[in-house]
This record gives sequence, C-alpha cells and structure tokens, in this order.
Amino acid sequence: MLMTYRQKASAVALSALLITGVQSVQANDHDHSHDHDHAHDHDHDHDHDHDHDHDHDHDHDHDHSHDSDIYAGYFDDEQVKARPLSDWEGDWQSVYPYLEDGTLDEVFAYKASEGDKTAEEYKAYYETGYQTDVNRIVIDGQNVTFHEDGEQRTGEYQYDGYEILTYEAGNRGVRFIFELEEASDDLPQYIQFSDHSIYPTDASHFHLYWGDGREALLEEVTNWPTYYPSALDGDEIVDEMLAH
Repeated sequence: MLMTYRQKASAVALSALLITGVQSVQANDHDHSHDHDHAHDHDHDHDHDHDHDHDHDHDHDHDHSHDSDIYAGYFDDEQVKARPLSDWEGDWQSVYPYLEDGTLDEVFAYKASEGDKTAEEYKAYYETGYQTDVNRIVIDGQNVTFHEDGEQRTGEYQYDGYEILTYEAGNRGVRFIFELEEASDDLPQYIQFSDHSIYPTDASHFHLYWGDGREALLEEVTNWPTYYPSALDGDEIVDEMLAH
C-alpha cells in the first residue's frame, strides 16, 4: 500500500534531523543550519565556466556575467524578489527514470571529465538526489497535481515567502515556499522550489522539496527531485543538462 504524502514527509523530517553540517538561512527572520555537499556538487548541471570567448558587446557580457553569478549562487539579499506559482506553471516530468535507464550516463561521464569523481560516483550521488516516486507534476494556476504510481492528487497552494540558504561552499540558494490551502493527509502541507533564479522568471527546470514541516524541509540536502518539461525527451534533457 502506498505511503501517504504526510507519512513520507514525516520520514523526511526525521532523516533531516540526522543530517550534519552547517547551514545558515537568512530570510523572513529565520535562522537554520545546512550541510551543503548539495550546493557544492549539486551546482550540478550548474558547474559553469563563465569565461566564454565570444564577441559580444559590453552590456551583454555584463548581463551574462551577472546572471551567471546568480545561477552559481552569488547575489545580494536585496536582489531576491517574491515569485508567483505561475513561474513554474506547466506539465513537468521527473528525470529519475532517465537516470535509471542509463539515458543520463552521458551527463555523468562529462561531469567525471571535468570534476573530481568517477562517472559511477556521480551517478550514485544523483541517484540519491533525483530519487522519487512522483513521476509527473502539473501546475495550473494555484493547483498542483502530483502523479504517482498511476494515481493523482491535486491541492491548491498559496505563497508563503522564501528562505535564503547560505552553504558551506560560500554560495547561496533561495527556496520559494508555498503552503497547502486546505490540509490533507494525501498532500504535502508545503512545497519548496529551487531553480537557481531569485526573482520572477519562467523556470526551465526545478528541484522540488515537499512535506509537512516547513523548517525540516529546509534541512533536506540529499534528496532533491528534479523536473523538466514533459514535452522534452531524454536526449533533449541530456542536451539541456550539458548546456549548463
């Protein structure tokens, strides 16, 4: 029998209490601690070389560098702005099945050629990060529908602020938080988006955290289910990941 979202959230909250490391959260008068092997490696599809050799005008180079710094987690608090749920509107698929069937092996091989782990070690790391039974998420207006094992559950979510996380590596990230309008045993009370943007913009992919404990979710650093548009096939997702 499937576990309810509330049961799963309780398990996540319990495991989060066992995580070691240091995290500092600054936003909305919250203060937390956070282990960021997640930020260091899970800069992931985000390990950029920003010193591109192209002929651009000065303003374009400046804007690109500015955006790249934000994407890498370097920004000022005052740059962070509230975001509507419509930033993530659409039909989204989990990338976990593509890890399981070997489609993403090319991505891990590339990471190994650039990083300090083997392709097998990167795959194991993302196996933990991407793991989820929620294979599809549809966001329409304020409604979020979770698809899991042939079943679907829909809830209405309202904006509940954001949290700025400061990681051990020195970079930072923002979680944009939404709360379930009417409590339900079948739906998570909170969902938290992370997509490396810090102000209103349409997401191209995102990492999603969900559960009943707002604070406990902020401590979750090992499991970050990741979603790309459902219209993309596996090869197109690989291309997207390699491009970043």
